[in-house]
Formats: sequence, structure tokens, C-alpha cells
Amino acid sequence: MHPPQADGQPLAVLRAALALTALGDRVRPSRATSVAERRTASARSVLSMPNVTRPGRGALTVEDHQVRSPGGPVRVRSYRPGGSAELPAHVLIHGGAYWAGTVEGHDPLCAWYARSVPCQVFSVDYRLAPEHPYPAGVEDCYAALVWVAEHAAELGVDPRRLSVGGVSAGGGLAAAVALLARDRSGPTLLLQLLEIPMLDPTMSQASLDTYAEGFGLSREDVATGWRHYLPVGAPDACAGAFGADDLTGLPPAAVLTDGCDPLRDEGEAYAARLRAAGVEVITYRARGHVHASHYLTRFLPSARRAVGWTTDALRRAYR
Repeated sequence: MHPPQADGQPLAVLRAALALTALGDRVRPSRATSVAERRTASARSVLSMPNVTRPGRGALTVEDHQVRSPGGPVRVRSYRPGGSAELPAHVLIHGGAYWAGTVEGHDPLCAWYARSVPCQVFSVDYRLAPEHPYPAGVEDCYAALVWVAEHAAELGVDPRRLSVGGVSAGGGLAAAVALLARDRSGPTLLLQLLEIPMLDPTMSQASLDTYAEGFGLSREDVATGWRHYLPVGAPDACAGAFGADDLTGLPPAAVLTDGCDPLRDEGEAYAARLRAAGVEVITYRARGHVHASHYLTRFLPSARRAVGWTTDALRRAYR
């Protein structure tokens, strides 16, 4: 394990994040178990969002919808705060290294954004690898975005105020959806909110080595995700948005990274590439946090500050 002071991270925050992460690691199944067993264990983790993330308070209507995608129907769950006003809409894509994760597991974050921004959140139950490798997931998520835009009136949302975002692998999918929306003349987006995004299938960034082991998410976990998701030789830039040659004309981006995360450098490098391409970008590094520990908002003030930053980014975009 590398020194916890690496990159000048606040030691107290890192110790707390590692201690909490260790609770989840105690019941983490070995890599030899099946994908189905590992998915179940992940959903039941003591560190899953329903256990660690504040959902906010206030009236909220939660409803499941069926959306057509090239691969068949896709469930999209909507979260609408109280009131009848026309709302902005945020399409949120859950994490899970492209092969795990659920809509239900991200309920608290969706509820928080819906209540706190406020906006209507649409969470996509996209098809997972390895059963459904690229491009299944990104096509499902893009179909959900198009559906929200086309049904804005009946959903009670403002089609002029749309955003897309996601967590970890969901952040990678959100970046790919933004590319598709540009290239297919799809819905206009005010923001792509990329939270600890998993973007680079080449795994060439330095933080993957710096935090390869002992910080929750490991380098091998990342490699497993890409092996499940990408068929050999997948050529399309949307298979890993980091590899896209042309980033011009994309919507503004807000990119959040965790300071002691193997994925940190690819998120920050992608933000720099977007900025160089003329895209408006804001960034936030949650110092001292390991991968996804900034969602521990029930326990850590620094986590509440990080999620507060993403909430503010959505508010500013919708203005």
C-alpha cells in the first residue's frame, strides 16, 4: 500500500474513508465467484448508497417507466419533487464498473438531486456486461435521454434544460452519451456531470498505479470492468470516451474526482482535454477520499461538501 499522504491528501479524511471502506471489504467476495454472486454482494454491501448517502427530505414521487432501446425495453426510474412547476431534467447513470450496480442502489443520490436542485431525475436500468457488452449500455442510456426529451411535456420537464451524468462507469457512459448526442444531432445538453468517471480503457493513467491496491477500488477491479464491457478491438470512441479524437462542440462539463482513487487521473485528464477543445469545464477533487467514499454523506463532512458541489453544478447549469 502506498503512503496515505500521497499527493498531499488530508490524512484524517483518508483514514476515515479507508476505515469505512474496510468494512465493505470484509464481506467482499473473491474474484473467483460468479458475476451474479458478486453483483448480489455489491448490492448488499454495508457501504451501498442506501446505507451511507443522505436522500434529503421532502415530497417525492418515484415512478418506473419503460423506454424503447435498440436492444429492447429499458426501465427508467423517475424522481420528481413536490409541486407542479415545469422542471429541468437530469438523466443519471449508475456505477458498477459496467457489469454491476442497480437503479435501486443509487436511489438516495437520485432523491438528493431531485429534492435539492430541484429537478426531475431519470435513472437508467441499462443492460450490463458481460452478458451485454458495448455498445448495449451506452445505447440504452442514449435512448433514455432521447425519450426524456421527446416526452418532456407529458413528463413535466423543460426540454431546454436537460443534463446527463453518472457515477464511475456511469460517468463514462454519460460522457459517451454526450458524444452521441452531438454526433447524432440529439437533445441539447446544458451539462455533463461526470462523477469519478471510468473513461480510459487503455488504463494508462498514473493514479491506477499509485492507488492500485489498498484504497478500495483496485487496478484489477478496473481491468475486470473493461474486460467485461469491451469486446476485443471495439473501435468506437464511445467505447471509452477518453479515446475520442474530437471533443469540440460538447456540452459544458463538471468533473468530480476522488483524491486517492485509481480513476482520478483519467477524470482530470479528460477535463483538461475538454477544456483544450473549447468546452467550458469546472472540476472538483475530493481530497483524501478513495473511490466513491465522497458519497458517505451520513458520516463525513467532506463528503457532504463534495456532493454539495455537484448539486450546485446542476443548479448553475439550469439557470
